[in-house]
Amino acid sequence: MPPADHHLLRHPPPDRSGTGTRADTSRQQRIEDERPILCRRCGHPVTRASERISVDGAHAHTFANPGGIVYEIGCFRAVFGCGYAGPASDEFTWFAGYRWKVAFCGGCLAHLGWLFVPAQGGNSFAGLILDRLLQPD
Repeated sequence: MPPADHHLLRHPPPDRSGTGTRADTSRQQRIEDERPILCRRCGHPVTRASERISVDGAHAHTFANPGGIVYEIGCFRAVFGCGYAGPASDEFTWFAGYRWKVAFCGGCLAHLGWLFVPAQGGNSFAGLILDRLLQPD
């Protein structure tokens, strides 16, 4: 005969509803946030979803350069898979108070966006061209 407190040793039945718990959802979100975002051209890891940030009220921005080419960029706090070329320029900057450098893929050298460097104090961030990236689903 089992002890009287045997019910305390039982684990709750597994959740078969498919909804999971809040902890499961949070854990899954952390896993998704740490998956790399890749260069669409060569598959080189560039950054992570957890590095997405909002600048001037949004993560994604659409801008045209002086030649009329339109880019949709996403802002990222840090990128680990890009190199940067040239001196920082403040000509035609898309973000007031920031200068920019061209950002390229560390794997294939494709143009992926720009590094925005503050003219005075503050933090740099990358503006990456969204259709040149492969992002986790």
